[in-house]
Amino acid sequence: MSVVIIVIMAMLTENFVLSKFLGICPFLGVSRRISTAVGMSMAVLFVMLVASVITYTLQQYVLAPLEIGYLQTIVFILVIASTVQLTEMAVQKLSPALYQALGIFLPLITTNCAVLGLAVLNIQRNYSLLEVIFHSIGAAGGFAIALLLFAGIREKLDWADVPDVFKGAAVALITAGILSLAFMGFAGLAPSN
Repeated sequence: MSVVIIVIMAMLTENFVLSKFLGICPFLGVSRRISTAVGMSMAVLFVMLVASVITYTLQQYVLAPLEIGYLQTIVFILVIASTVQLTEMAVQKLSPALYQALGIFLPLITTNCAVLGLAVLNIQRNYSLLEVIFHSIGAAGGFAIALLLFAGIREKLDWADVPDVFKGAAVALITAGILSLAFMGFAGLAPSN
């Protein structure tokens, strides 16, 4: 399969947030401002890419040859947690303001099911290392698109005349649902697996 199709599928037709509904916690929690959404998107890109490459390598050269595939989930979670910890320390050192803005949601990338789902999906689809890299970039790009679109809409909604009954979480969830419906329009764009 062409890496271009893999990227398009991961970003649009199989968007982890809006089509697979993975990674909803940081999607809802960090989407109040575009600035924090950009920071979270970069952190998720780094974690998804590094964790996917490491988990692929461990699967191909340790778990599969030793026939200990039953440890896959535990090993993948340990890799993801380690990668998130590294990312958290880097963000804290390089951008204290972003670290404060992301708050608890940065360490929550560890429990972001989109990252684990990506690692498992790469193995299930029997992707090569190159395909894993591009699938990870596409998935992180799709996460970023969804997060930035949602953050932009939520910033506009802060100034909109929203009825009191819909203010806060209600309008956010309705907006997320409408975005998800919009992404269904990409369903025929690329072949699905």
